[in-house]
Parts: sequence; C-alpha cells; structure tokens
Amino acid sequence: MDGVRVEAVERSFRGARREQDVVALRGMDLRAAPGEIVAVVGESGCGKSTLLELICGLQEPDAGSVAADPAVLMPQRDLLLPWASALDNAALALRVRGVPAPAARERARPWFERFGLGGFEATPPRALSGGMRQRVAFVRTLLADKPVLALDEPFAALDALTRQEMQGWLARALAAEPRTVVLVTHDVEEAVVLADRVVVMSPRPGRAVAEVDVELPRPRHRTDAAVVALREQALEALGAPA
Repeated sequence: MDGVRVEAVERSFRGARREQDVVALRGMDLRAAPGEIVAVVGESGCGKSTLLELICGLQEPDAGSVAADPAVLMPQRDLLLPWASALDNAALALRVRGVPAPAARERARPWFERFGLGGFEATPPRALSGGMRQRVAFVRTLLADKPVLALDEPFAALDALTRQEMQGWLARALAAEPRTVVLVTHDVEEAVVLADRVVVMSPRPGRAVAEVDVELPRPRHRTDAAVVALREQALEALGAPA
C-alpha cells in the first residue's frame, strides 16, 4: 500500500484559442500516506479537480509522475440515477463490476442502516434531501472497494447547516471505514475539521505552496480555538504569492 504520491506533475490543456495551451498544474507535489486524510484547498481554476482525476487514472500527466493505490472519484454532483431507487443507486458500484442485481442490492443494504439511511432503500432520489443524496453517493463510492477516495467538493451544493451536519457525518464514516482520502474543498474550515493535513495550492498553474498539519483530536468543531488558528494559518497561505 503506497497511498498517493504526486511528484513534479505538469498538466496542460488545449485552450479555446488553439495556439495557446492552458497550464492547469506545474510542479505539483502531493503525498498521502495510507489511511491519511489530506485536504487540498485553492482558488477556483487552480487545478484541484484535475489533480483528483490524475490520482484516479482518468488523466495522464504531461510531465512528472503519479503513483496511487486504486482510487475512486466522488464528483461534486451526486449523479444519482433519477429512475433508480436509493439502494439501486448505491449498488451501481457493484453492478459495473459484474455483480448481479439481487446480490448487489443485498451487499449494499447493510450500509444503509449503518449510515443513517435505513428505511429509505426504495426511495427515489427526488424524494431524498440533499444530505441523504450525498450519503447514498458516498455509499456507492465506498462500495467501489478502492483504498483511495478522491472527494471533489462533496458538500458544495448543500446549504450551510446541512453542510456542517454532513462534515460531522463524513468524519464518523471515515473513522468507521478508514481509507486514504484526498479531499478537494473551497472551505478551509471544512479542510481543518476533516483532514490530517491541509495542502494549499497556488492560483493556476497550480502547485503546492504550503502544508498545514492538523494534529488535533477528533471530533473537531469549527469554533474550537485550535481549529480557528489553523484555519487562519491556511487562509494566510492562500493569500501568499505563488
């Protein structure tokens, strides 16, 4: 088990004007030890989502290297199938691996009770709250059975109160089902509350410009003095010149 190692990575894309490439990442380094939760923060467009896709093998770097244990991406939107039940949506991770539908449902069912979704197995996505939809999406991600979770702004679409509730829920879920996690977020408080380490990225082309170690016991609360202090440290790094 290697966790995640990103070393001196560069990644460019063809811009709208064909003669000009857009450099998303340049000299990007990141490490996540097995079982570690690393949060990545940075302004919009700095290459955070590109970084996750590289970790998951959905893209290849133009330069540098990416080595990671098998990883699964949980995107910003829950992407639940509107015509399928909550249980069938969660079981989709097993279906794509060739597990027959009845067996996939039975393997997914215990996770619903475990993660506060008991009784909603037959519910269609339209009848679930935003937080519950994200829980279903997270169960689907876990059922992919990969040692690395790449979480791309998983709570960005939620209101502030639901987001705080889901942060606590995710912390408990990861304590119960440890994984190596790379979490992309715009919310610096969220990063400090959830992560073991916060990596701060520069504006595009993105690279790591600072790291903040979060050596605090869990559970953590955003009003804790130590959390506030580390939040300010990360915010200061975000404002530093690249």
